[in-house]
Amino acid sequence: MSLSKGVASSIEKSSWVRKMFEEGAARKAEFGPDNVFDFSLGNPNLDPPVTFKNALKELGSNDSPGMHAYMPNAGFPETREAVSRYLSDTRDLSFGPDDIIMTVGAAGALNVVLKAILNPGEEVVIPAPYFVEYNFYIDNHGGIPRTVSTTPDFSLDLSKIEAAINPNTRAVLINTPNNPTGKIYNESELLELGRILTKCSQEHGNPIYLISDEPYSRIVYNDTICPSVFDAYNETFLVTSFSKDLSLAGERIGYIAVNPQMTEKGTIASGLILCNRILGFVNAPALMQRLIKSLLNDSIDIGLYKQKRDTLSKGLKEAGYDFNVPEGAFYLFPKSPVSDDVEFVRALQEENILTVPGSAFGGPGHFRIAYCVEDKTIEKALPGFARVMQKYKS
Repeated sequence: MSLSKGVASSIEKSSWVRKMFEEGAARKAEFGPDNVFDFSLGNPNLDPPVTFKNALKELGSNDSPGMHAYMPNAGFPETREAVSRYLSDTRDLSFGPDDIIMTVGAAGALNVVLKAILNPGEEVVIPAPYFVEYNFYIDNHGGIPRTVSTTPDFSLDLSKIEAAINPNTRAVLINTPNNPTGKIYNESELLELGRILTKCSQEHGNPIYLISDEPYSRIVYNDTICPSVFDAYNETFLVTSFSKDLSLAGERIGYIAVNPQMTEKGTIASGLILCNRILGFVNAPALMQRLIKSLLNDSIDIGLYKQKRDTLSKGLKEAGYDFNVPEGAFYLFPKSPVSDDVEFVRALQEENILTVPGSAFGGPGHFRIAYCVEDKTIEKALPGFARVMQKYKS
């Protein structure tokens, strides 16, 4: 075998999201792009804001020396300073540049954190449904994922999280607003989670870290607020990116923020910086670091995603689908009318509608719809959604 056993096994379990994306490409070639309705990939369809484009043009003409050179592995000091000021203004804590590490997107940030804190065989508790790549990221660094189910409305089941924690638990990893459900964990949930982690850390004699993955934190609807995890627990990492709120998914720019009150914060930050380098990222992209420092208060028009959510929700409700209207992100996670969510997703494929089975996210019996697509894609797909549901209801 030319591949390692681990990679060969991972290919066998590889992401349903990518499988459906590839299925979409094949169907578009066969039926034409306008006749295939691809809701498989969370790839923002909105353009970055005009402020980004203007800043990019200005930077492109800047011929100052060292524009594209290496910088400290944690990132440009001025960018880290700008991010720390932004967090200090939007959270109830005072951040400094030493609390920030610029990363290659949120995925890079998660791998850096996990590399820094995990010993082989230690566990990371993950509420399900969860982002499909978490298992791979944890495995990258010798950890073991331990999933726990959420409540029927996808809130944290705090009793199950507490029951899952043991002397081998190193971290709890949450994602809010959640991919695939769009659920935002509320303040009381987070405070109780912080209480549980404080108690369990004391019982086991080691800090159990909370890692909050928040690339959708600004894509929220109906004046909903995404509460700060830093208010809930000191031993917290925030990882995020500009992939969704600035539509810069392909530019791979994000950061880690360490709670300023974290125990042994200096040692932890040094470890994160080392891991940023030795994982091969070296540093976050120089051009994007220079750009985002002036765009921290900017975003795409969130109202456009709300319109898409509302159009899709209305049409699916009328067709008989059962789901919670998402509070944030750009995903719907309806129940499948049959227990076999893969079967139902394949039935939707016959209408050239591409979605992802919930079992890929640890949420069997559901399926995910990524509605970061053109409005016409949603409108043209709704009759097909209705026809498939009618088959199962009749």
